[in-house]
Formats: sequence, structure tokens, C-alpha cells
Amino acid sequence: MVDKIVKCFLIVIACAFALLMLGLPLAAVATYALREGYGVFIAAITDPYALSALRLTLLTTVISVSVNTVFGLFAAWALTRFSFKGRSLLTTVMDIPFAVSPVIAGLVFILVFGRIGWAAPVLSFLNLKIVFALPGIVLATIFVTFPFVSRELIPVLNARGVAEEEAAALMGASGWKIFFRITLPHIKWALMYGVILCSARALGEFGAVSVVSGHLRGKTNTLPLHVEVLFGEFHLTAAFAVSSILMLIAILTLILKTVVEVKGKKEGASAIVELKGKNEGANAIVELNGIKEGSSV
Repeated sequence: MVDKIVKCFLIVIACAFALLMLGLPLAAVATYALREGYGVFIAAITDPYALSALRLTLLTTVISVSVNTVFGLFAAWALTRFSFKGRSLLTTVMDIPFAVSPVIAGLVFILVFGRIGWAAPVLSFLNLKIVFALPGIVLATIFVTFPFVSRELIPVLNARGVAEEEAAALMGASGWKIFFRITLPHIKWALMYGVILCSARALGEFGAVSVVSGHLRGKTNTLPLHVEVLFGEFHLTAAFAVSSILMLIAILTLILKTVVEVKGKKEGASAIVELKGKNEGANAIVELNGIKEGSSV
């Protein structure tokens, strides 16, 4: 009886907290966005500055997620399949974006690539502009989002082991064939999960981008920065209307994340028995190959 009471109490507390911290803010955004009618709402989200901010946000997200997906695969593969000096240091360095404030990261890019930065003479000579332009926004977004993919892949690769890959290599399979036929099918859900988390973080990034963008309306303002500008100018309905776009993207991302998580768990549960059998078979192949090599010698 006491356990049931405690269970119900904890469930009520969790639901109340979720309603207070998530449900009410989402409802407030939708209410304020539509309080002056659909005409004002449509005008706010189809404003040229809003559309420009949306395009820039999506472009930045696509570039940063693509780069971090490739980097995450390489980093996870290196950390789980090879032993080398500096491995622990690399693992620690990858976690820096989790510990450093995005605003500090933006200031670092200003100090490196700004007009008084270390790289200013080289950039001036090459006529390149990093900060207060698209490259700076992309670099800042890449910095704050690059651990997500690798951090999802590393535990999965460690859990899978290397027995199947070693067996395939002994059978003469190439590195690319091993990756696409054996490794990738086992990590696809973790990879998709990491990509979703990385995309969500990139879409909502504010601090680092705010520092390096320069707040040039219609040029370097992403959607979160455009919302800040509208709110600062007391265009509250327009600010909430544009915020509703981010809210909709967040909800879709959450649904996609849940679907990927559920499918990944189902596939992982069904693969546990197969993995045990495959690992035993792969180990047997490796041992047999060693016996053959020993007898031939």
C-alpha cells in the first residue's frame, strides 16, 4: 500500500513539473502567437526577415550536422577500435563544448578570426570574412554541437565489440565493406539518434551565434536571434509567431527522436541473442585461423 502511494505521488509530481515547465510555456507561445488573428500570424512568419532567418538557420544546421556526423563517425571509430597515445586526452577534448559556455566559445572565435584576431592578417590577405558572416555562424554551431553524434556512437561500438569485424577481415573483406555491411547496420539507430540531437541543438543555438553573427537583420540573424530582435522591439505577437516555428520544429524533432529511440530499443533487444551467437562463431573463426597459421608454420 505504501509503495503504491509513493508511486502515485512521484507520478503526480513528475506530471505536474512537466506541465509547469513544458506544457504551460508551449501553450503560452501558441496563445500569444494567435491572439491578434491568423492574418497577423501569417504576416509575421512570411516576413522577408523571418524567411531569411529561417533559411540561414536551416542552412547552418545542414552544414554543421553534416560535418559533425562525419567527425562523430571518425572519432567514435578511432576511440573504440584503436589504442593510441592521447586517447584519453581526445575523449576529454571532445567534451569541452559541454563545459564551456557558448558565449565564451563565440568570444574565442572573435579573438581568433575578428579584425584584431590572430588570423586577421591572413584573412585580410585572402579577402575572407569569418565573423559577422555565414562561416562564423557555421563554425560556432559546429563547435557547440560536435560531441552529440560521437557520444551516441561510442557506447554502442564498445558494446558490439570487434569480433565480427575481425572475422570479416580474416575472410578478406575490405575496410569499406566491413563498415557498410557489418558496422553501419549495428549503429544506424544510434547514429540517427545522435544526428537528431545535433540538429535540435543547432536549430536552437543562440549564445555563440549571437556573438559571432553581428545581428545583421536579413543577413546574419538566425531564427532565435530574429525572435530576440522582435521581442526587443516590443513586437510581441510577431516574436511569438516566429517562436512557434521553432516550437513546431522542436515537437517534430521530439516525435522523430522518440520513434528512433523505440525502434532502436526493439532492434537492440532482438539482436542480443543473435549477437551472442555471432560473437561465438566469430571467435571460433579467429581461433581456427590461428590454429591453421600455427600448423602451417
